Amino acid sequence: MKGVILHGGAGTRLRPLTHTGPKQLIPIANKPMSLYALEALKDAGITDIAIILGSLAPEKVQEYYGDGTKFGVNITYIHQGEPKGIAHAVKLTEPYVNGEPFIVFLADNVLKGGIREMVEDFKDSQAAAEIALCHVSNPQSFGIADVKDGKIVRLVEKPKNPQSDLALVGIYLFRGQVFDAIRRLKPSWRNELEITDAIQTLLDDGLEVRHRLVKGWWKDTGRPEDILEANQLVLSELSSYNRGTLEQDVKTSGIICIGEGTVVRVGTTLRGPLILGKNCEIGPDAYVGPYTSVGDNTTVRNTELENSIVMGECRIECKKRIVDSLIGCGTVITDSMNSLPRGSRFIIGENTIICL
Repeated sequence: MKGVILHGGAGTRLRPLTHTGPKQLIPIANKPMSLYALEALKDAGITDIAIILGSLAPEKVQEYYGDGTKFGVNITYIHQGEPKGIAHAVKLTEPYVNGEPFIVFLADNVLKGGIREMVEDFKDSQAAAEIALCHVSNPQSFGIADVKDGKIVRLVEKPKNPQSDLALVGIYLFRGQVFDAIRRLKPSWRNELEITDAIQTLLDDGLEVRHRLVKGWWKDTGRPEDILEANQLVLSELSSYNRGTLEQDVKTSGIICIGEGTVVRVGTTLRGPLILGKNCEIGPDAYVGPYTSVGDNTTVRNTELENSIVMGECRIECKKRIVDSLIGCGTVITDSMNSLPRGSRFIIGENTIICL
């Protein structure tokens, strides 16, 4: 079985972070979110993986993943260019999968529990497709499956009046029949080829489409608040380690992960769950609070930082409390003469300089 990771999309809800790179490279607990998809595929025994590239900085994706050797997989790149829908991206993989069953994993999904059971179930079946589903509170925002007596009877993309709360998670297993279904599709009102329409076509053709409910949790990371929540969930399941140096009078509690070469200076408080990357300098007199990820080569001094993602190569020393924030690579946040209210909130693009 082959794997396909969809790495395209415009990421408009995450601007300005996505002006300079694809959203799937935004880190969650100091790992790009798309790496979680790759690791899930590898854990399921799938090592031949195609990454579908969009038009937004595809070279950054290729630079990070290379040929896959450092991750223990074999990577092939397929260029989609402008987003024309998930089904369009799947159609481009037909020569690559070459008649084998395959799994499609949307790279902006973070999933607990893996996909091994789902992959084995599909291998043992003759089904044309199998999809992952999850109960959601806002079904109008997703592709929704109407399930009767344990079988899918209908799929609808972002319905105004949903018949169920079972959302398509963004993990799809297919056999070759899906390509014929896609060739018969017409663009939707969004001018895209919808994967829900392709799977519905398989159902209309009388083919078997299986489903499996997600165990654990699943996060679609389309919005800043979703990324921060995914960061919380992942950090909560880490195990503490310290590969750096803690000076005297550093207070720690909870799950704390400290990377190689990082120094935590005197008078600093670390409250987990949190992760500090490599070669960081934290403190003096800093507070890095729960649910925070700090990327490599970052300095945080005289600042309170909580429930935030700092993406690396940053300098933050502003004598303020920063919460609920996504802070892009290379950002500098420093003091100014004019103080602002505590509890500042930021969504900051790369190489930004802010004086508070």
